[in-house]
Amino acid sequence: MIRSRLAGLLLCAAAFALPLGAQAQPAPNRVLRVAPHADLKTLDPVAASIVITRMHGLMIYETLFAWDSKLQPHPQMVERFSTAPDKLSWSFTLRPGLKFHDGQPVTTKDVIASLKRWMVRDTIGGKLGEYTEGMEVVDDRTFTLKLKRPMALVPFALGSAVGQIPVIMRESDAASDPMKPVTEAIGSGPFKFNRAEWRSGAKVVYDRNPDYVPRSEPADGLAGGRVVKVDRVEWVIMPDPATAAAALQTGEIDIWEQPSQDLIPIVAANREIKVERYSNLANQVMLRPNSLYSPFDNPKARLAMAYATDQADFLAAGFGDEEWWKRCNAYFVCGGPNGTEIGTEGYAKPNLDMAKKLLAESGYKGEKLVLSSSNDIAPIGRMAEVAAQSLKAAGFNVEVQFADWGTVTTRQQNRGTVEQGGWNLFVTYASGATMQSPMTNIGTNMACEKAWAGWPCDAEAEKLRGAVVDAPDEPSRKLAVEALHRRLAEMQPYRVLGQFDQPYARRTNVSGVLPAPVMLFWNVEKK
Repeated sequence: MIRSRLAGLLLCAAAFALPLGAQAQPAPNRVLRVAPHADLKTLDPVAASIVITRMHGLMIYETLFAWDSKLQPHPQMVERFSTAPDKLSWSFTLRPGLKFHDGQPVTTKDVIASLKRWMVRDTIGGKLGEYTEGMEVVDDRTFTLKLKRPMALVPFALGSAVGQIPVIMRESDAASDPMKPVTEAIGSGPFKFNRAEWRSGAKVVYDRNPDYVPRSEPADGLAGGRVVKVDRVEWVIMPDPATAAAALQTGEIDIWEQPSQDLIPIVAANREIKVERYSNLANQVMLRPNSLYSPFDNPKARLAMAYATDQADFLAAGFGDEEWWKRCNAYFVCGGPNGTEIGTEGYAKPNLDMAKKLLAESGYKGEKLVLSSSNDIAPIGRMAEVAAQSLKAAGFNVEVQFADWGTVTTRQQNRGTVEQGGWNLFVTYASGATMQSPMTNIGTNMACEKAWAGWPCDAEAEKLRGAVVDAPDEPSRKLAVEALHRRLAEMQPYRVLGQFDQPYARRTNVSGVLPAPVMLFWNVEKK
């Protein structure tokens, strides 16, 4: 059926060191066309942690530091930095000549306003905010950061490429209400957002920024020189996988960012197409409950989810062949530096009797629970159906409500009851780079109203997360991670549903895709 449908679509198809460096931007006459995994709805990468908005943010904005392919931070907007012997004072000087797309120079006033906004919204930003005594402007290019107590992970935090990223906006944009998305899209990065040609549900356009001067270092992940080798990148919105597969086969698009697993064998058989991985860590799948309201305000109901669900059911439905997925109960990702599964042994296999017992003890009376989902991202829609079936078997009264992905992600920010447009559950996934550290894992932040959508609240977990940050050496940090993981397994801020590798597909005349937490489009060449 798939081959027949694809053939039909193909027939229809026939009738992108600290020295500043002085690299000149190439002037190619190329348009890179990409089918992304979702449509772009939210332009503000500080207001939203969803991948498509983060991809957009990294196109047009920059951060002070940037992670390389091994998740190590390097200066990006920063020319030089230093820290005092007591580790309580840091000084940063920006690269000369940085300017926004509207021509305004980037100054430290923009930087400080942007960081303050990010510290309110992001997991790692919030943790850095807890340690921060204050930030002060020295001059237009230099500012200082003063800490209440030492924190070794400052460059790592300022280069974060996960969650809500610490992009530098104009002061006028960053000074707005941090709880409301910024609707402007004026950054200082290597691409400019072409608002005039933006067509929601159809196309998003980025033009090469001719005024951008890359760093001189070689590109490595998000770090190094962001050299743009195409004139324009167009995201062509294709929610139907077979349509995207056909477009890639005929050359209508150059890259399919997240090909559907069931179509990978078909596109891979084409000698003009390559299927490759672009991340060194697997993605993590999660079932997220809303901890503000019954029954999930009770950790027993959240733990009941863990006993009621079999990871293999979800992963097979979402990603097909087991070649692409594996069971894993580690909150911080199997294969990563913090990938312990300690504390999860009890629910390594489903136990419906235990799930029902815990659910009864939580006080749940059978009220309808809304699982908000979308078929725009096919694996998420399929796994939502599995979640509903699994939870119903344990006694949860679950109704799946489907909408477009933009509506789903907007609804996730609603803290009201279901009657007020809120929600009880959703299925999603995040990159391994996001989830591999207690500092960046958005789901394990249990800081109540400061937490990510779902807003779990547990002072003990937050105390243990702080102990990871404060650990003086690696052995101490490992013990702190294990103690935190035991607590998370008990409190269940979300149900870990395993992990999977997400490949991308490109035509063979396209090269230079960098390994990174999300797909990047500088360094990409089209011949």
